[in-house]
This record gives sequence, C-alpha cells and structure tokens, in this order.
Amino acid sequence: MNYGIVSQEQIEQIDQIITTKLIDLGVDCVVVIDMAGNIITAKDNTESKYDVYSFAALAAGNFATVDAMAKLVGEQEFSLLFHKGQDSSIHFSKIDDELLLICMFGKDISLGFLRLNVVDVIEGIRTIWGSKEK
Repeated sequence: MNYGIVSQEQIEQIDQIITTKLIDLGVDCVVVIDMAGNIITAKDNTESKYDVYSFAALAAGNFATVDAMAKLVGEQEFSLLFHKGQDSSIHFSKIDDELLLICMFGKDISLGFLRLNVVDVIEGIRTIWGSKEK
C-alpha cells in the first residue's frame, strides 16, 4: 500500500467506520497509528480522557518490543496484542505492515464482540487505503 499523502476524504471514511463499528457500540477510544507512533486518526466517545499522543508513542514501542519477542520464539509476528485490566483493556491489531488499530474499552465490552467488529474495521481501512493506488 502507498502511504504518501492521505486525503481528508479517506480520513473521514475511516472515522465513519470506526465510529459506526466501534465507538457507537461502546468502545471508549480508537486510534490508528503508524509503526513510528504517529497518529493517523483518533476517535473517542467524548467522555474518554486519554492522552492519545503519549499513548500512540508508547503503543508503537510496545508493539515493536512484542514483535522482537515473536521473532525470538520463532514467529514471524504477533498480529494482535491484548492487555486486560480490572476496569479498562487495550486491544492492538495490526492493519498491515505500516498501521496499527488500537482500541481502549471498559469491562462492559466483551473481547469476542470487540474482535468481530475489529475485523470489519480493518477490512474497511484496508479498502480505503488501497483505493489510493487506483
């Protein structure tokens, strides 16, 4: 995929998918970042108080660390990560070699439900990004 210039229309399409498939269903905050920790887009439920810029930088480092651990155990990669807390959880999914989708959600959202919706969101984002090359 080509990640040169992202149009405002593409960002709006991605935001719409994220809002419909994740935020409207109860996810607190969703961030799409590149592997360097730069935010492509971020959406939240308007009640979230996350510092998405610090979070994006730490998430990129976390994913890179886990990627190195995957190679140490003979895996090419771990394509998703999940951190569960008492009240909040974080789900990281690799969209492709350049992008990560990060979801922050509370205990009222089941991991299975989230993962089903994340699959749809990732497919939508891949389609939107891929459409740039046409």
